[in-house]
Amino acid sequence: MKIIEIKKEIGGWIVVLGIGILLVLLNSGCNEEWKAKQGMLQKSRILMDKSAIRPDDGDSFFYKDIAIRVLGMDTPEITHPEHGIFEDQPYGREAALMTREIFAKAKVIEYLPFRNDSYGRLLAHVFVDGELLSVLLIKAGLAYETVYQYGDNGFPDLAEKIQKAACESGLPPFEPPYKWRRKHQIKP
Repeated sequence: MKIIEIKKEIGGWIVVLGIGILLVLLNSGCNEEWKAKQGMLQKSRILMDKSAIRPDDGDSFFYKDIAIRVLGMDTPEITHPEHGIFEDQPYGREAALMTREIFAKAKVIEYLPFRNDSYGRLLAHVFVDGELLSVLLIKAGLAYETVYQYGDNGFPDLAEKIQKAACESGLPPFEPPYKWRRKHQIKP
């Protein structure tokens, strides 16, 4: 009798331990591909109402009333007097135009949200017809990758794709935007 009770108690502890391990794995550094297969990462699909998408520059846009900043890249600046930017950085208009054209031709645009930044923008990985927008602009030489600076933001597989694109593409032909901003942005 006592052996059966001990086995039941051990079996109960094994179940509790198994659930605990599962919870740790779900909240740990498991890659996003595994999490996506488990249905844990939810991409948000942008409705293809083209008027709902308003590109701002190469690495940010508005979707309805949401300001979205694309993770993994930094494109050259364009004039934004409200942010103290009174001139275009070289290649800024080209990056903004490429993002507009990519969105205009897209069949499906999705974003994988991370969190809001200090400016209230939603930081997100953006996918256009299944491709990372950041990878497309990096490969075109119109963006610097930012994984080295900000880390993988909990998406190591996506960060690896971004860094691979940057290594294969080489440095863009313009100054890194954060350095350019330091020299040209006028803060109130």
